[in-house]
Amino acid sequence: MSKPSDNPADPFKKALAEATKVMANDPEMTVTYSVDPPGMSNESVRLPQISRRLNRDEVLLARGTADAYALRRRHHDAATFNRYAPQGQMARDLYEAMEEARCEAVGARTMPGTAGNIDAKIANEAMKKGYAQVTKAADAPMSVAAGYMIRHLATGRPLPEGASNIMELWRGFFEEKAGGTLEGLQGKLANQADFARFARQIIEDLGYGDQLGDDPDMEDPEDDEAAQEDSDDPENADSQGDDQDDSEDSEASPDQSQEQTEDPSQATVTMDDMADTEMGDEAELPDGEAPMEPPPPAPPSAADPNYRVYNDRHDEEIRAEDLAEPAELERLRAYLDQQLEPLKGAVGRLANKLQRRLQAQQSRSWEFDLEEGTLDAGRLARVVANPTTPLSFKVERDTEFRDTVVTLLLDNSGSMRGRPISIAAICADVLARTLERCQVKVEILGFTTRAWKGGQAREAWLADGRPQAPGRLNDLRHIIYKSADAPWRRARTNLGLMMKEGLLKENIDGEALEWAHRRISHRPESRRILMVIPDGAPVDDSTLSVNPANYLEKHLRDVIAMVERKKAVELLAIGIGHDVTRYYHRAVTITDVEQLAGAMTEQLASLFDSDPRARARVVGMKRAS
Repeated sequence: MSKPSDNPADPFKKALAEATKVMANDPEMTVTYSVDPPGMSNESVRLPQISRRLNRDEVLLARGTADAYALRRRHHDAATFNRYAPQGQMARDLYEAMEEARCEAVGARTMPGTAGNIDAKIANEAMKKGYAQVTKAADAPMSVAAGYMIRHLATGRPLPEGASNIMELWRGFFEEKAGGTLEGLQGKLANQADFARFARQIIEDLGYGDQLGDDPDMEDPEDDEAAQEDSDDPENADSQGDDQDDSEDSEASPDQSQEQTEDPSQATVTMDDMADTEMGDEAELPDGEAPMEPPPPAPPSAADPNYRVYNDRHDEEIRAEDLAEPAELERLRAYLDQQLEPLKGAVGRLANKLQRRLQAQQSRSWEFDLEEGTLDAGRLARVVANPTTPLSFKVERDTEFRDTVVTLLLDNSGSMRGRPISIAAICADVLARTLERCQVKVEILGFTTRAWKGGQAREAWLADGRPQAPGRLNDLRHIIYKSADAPWRRARTNLGLMMKEGLLKENIDGEALEWAHRRISHRPESRRILMVIPDGAPVDDSTLSVNPANYLEKHLRDVIAMVERKKAVELLAIGIGHDVTRYYHRAVTITDVEQLAGAMTEQLASLFDSDPRARARVVGMKRAS
């Protein structure tokens, strides 16, 4: 017999997990509890952690989250969703929010108890994001408001306070633009395809029709009907055979060729071919008319031609300000400052130390007794005493690091959640300010993925029948917090984005490093420094589950070798809690995140030291054997 658990929350967690499987109609689904943000993949659901105290709010949040994911699993079809999904970001956000609301509303019809549980989940999300305090529609996300509106109209239930506030701010706009379409909501909920068309019409009514892309219903039915007519009509089949024979006959008429050819470029080639036939074998194709094959696509990685990416259409390189509204960035930045108030003094002292070291080397130095340059006033006395003495000139020497750019590449994975990401953000902020004072440009980048355990790339792989060795199976998210040319004051609030709930997911270090190296390599500065702040080995569950276990790690090593071999960029790394010296030639590992500020300062200061022996004496620096 197994030993009974001494955790009073375990019976509830077990019961909730079993209920979630039944509600989702998926007995094989794995249900886990974690302090990481909740999420759902094709095989598992991750729910909020429940403490031993069985706090009421924790229980309601876990039940509401479980119900929402179970209903989505039961009533949502990924293939239908992807078929009608818009292309533009805003249109897709609206589409996803309305589909989520549909699944919850359909579930509430047959299982009314889920509605109250999901209300608790919505209330918790609204409270975390401060929706109750928002006073302007421009500060409230439209896609979230659209989801709330659909849920309210479909169920007739009042929304929690913060969510209701967001919906009411946008309600007048929705009713003015899409009121007529919204009246047909009830008849569209049960069928996902009908609702997808309905959602696309709402998006068009709201003014985002240009982001919808091609209508999937406009092509396939016509093609199917045409194919059916061709197969059913024997005369048409005979004419097709005749047309094929005619196309092979050199005496075919131009009119027939044009009717058979849909592509204008193909029609031109057919006419040319016929002209060649009429002119004889000696006729030649005019210059520039020869068909040219398109160049082969560039490999996903310049470091390893064997590295594969199954689907990169949903990868994104995005600015931090595009991932959150300005009001939310201000709030997150205030939260970051509040969390790190006790640490600011120590970080500030280290920054001042770095600035003093840099400015000491930036002090002016001159070459004297030259025949041209700036007149040396200090030696004019010699000319007065002896007029035959020639005038003396001087020229200022250039300092080594004036033409320099530094890139900070920060790991934004879930394992950095909490104090590590907070300290990394504030250190990047202070270093950017410090180096800017010393005329050194700084770029701050972050890397993570768009989803846990695979995103749309994995869905495409599953839809294609799970081919072997697919390569990377997640959607990348590369974030630009501060570009090298942007002043620090404009990018200050962007660093607060690292505090955003749900941002930190998984880490694919190799492609992120290659991206950062590509960006800094194109900079005009003569000296380029790339500092990476990783937390260990690259991890992406969806990729590693169907590829060799060292797939991502090998690619990271290949990228590092390429960067160090080219020598266009000085590369160094600071590992937090993990030994990264096994990857990076110049690296230091710290065991406490509060040591990060000192390590970053020492590393950068050493790079600007003019004495090569002093550069090698960096505290904690290790070289790979």
